[in-house]
Amino acid sequence: MHISDVDILHRMELLSLSKKELDLLSSHKPIIEGKLDEIVGEFYEKQTEIDEISTLIRDVDTLRRLQAAQRKYIIDLFSGHYDGEYVNNRLRIGMIHERIGVEPKLYLSAVMSLKCIVIRTLKETIKESEGLNSIVNTLDKLFYFDTTLVFDTYIDSLVGEVESEKKKVEIYANNLEEKVAERTRQLEEQTKLDPLTNIYNQRAMQELLRRELTIAKRRQTRLSLIYFDIDNFKDINDTYGHIKGDEVLKFLGRILLRNVRETDVPCRYGGDEFCLILPECNIEHAHVICQKIIEEFGDQYPEFSLSMGIAETDPQAHTNADQLIKFADEKMYLAKKASGSQIRA
Repeated sequence: MHISDVDILHRMELLSLSKKELDLLSSHKPIIEGKLDEIVGEFYEKQTEIDEISTLIRDVDTLRRLQAAQRKYIIDLFSGHYDGEYVNNRLRIGMIHERIGVEPKLYLSAVMSLKCIVIRTLKETIKESEGLNSIVNTLDKLFYFDTTLVFDTYIDSLVGEVESEKKKVEIYANNLEEKVAERTRQLEEQTKLDPLTNIYNQRAMQELLRRELTIAKRRQTRLSLIYFDIDNFKDINDTYGHIKGDEVLKFLGRILLRNVRETDVPCRYGGDEFCLILPECNIEHAHVICQKIIEEFGDQYPEFSLSMGIAETDPQAHTNADQLIKFADEKMYLAKKASGSQIRA
């Protein structure tokens, strides 16, 4: 915390603490200095009778440090100098009390106890009642002044803790929100993927194909769709078993993922049927991709073959998703009429 000289003067004005009063108070400093050890001794004798305070003090070394600090504070009360240094010392006291866990009620109790001891000490020495009353009144206001400073640090510290916890909660909430959003995205993505081949399923394909057709129409570009399946896939399952059939399907999924561009969309249409959506791609380039897939598949499974059909959109004519799939499917069945892996466009 930082309190300016202007603020110090304003605080004193609010408590009607005049320079004349403070000068009068400081003129009695010798009285307090002469009784300082007695005042501090009595003060801590009473404080250590309170269980909560005794627990906080704990050992002799801590008590000695506190007694030394209290001696300085009492001298400061009668110093006649209530500037920035005086105020900063009060603020530090507040921070120390807050950090070691001294509750406000215990601090106020200690202030009241110290004030009573100091005032009684003054009364034992000052016999003139009017002057005594003035000094006691000034001392009372100065204690109020100090207490407001100490409580400012309590409040500032509490506000800081609240703000810190608020930031922690906000960070936690943001992280949680990001995790939920990421998990939601993952779950949404999972609903679009075929669990066996890890490429898009038929439902996702329909949505993505419609989107890409719309983009192609707007941009006046060509789009190709490859539709293919594994020849006699039922015989593979019947002869080698479903585990082998799943292995072949998984391998095809990996081939598609390895041989596509970032903008291409590989899909498992169902069973052993696959589709590959190729935005901004004509039949010639699609044919090259088909050949790569056939070659890689044949290297791994030379005993099996693929039938592949290619359909292409015309930028000048509107073709919807169902029509394009139908065209590619028809081309695939033409490929099946010949033996071995074939491509028809």
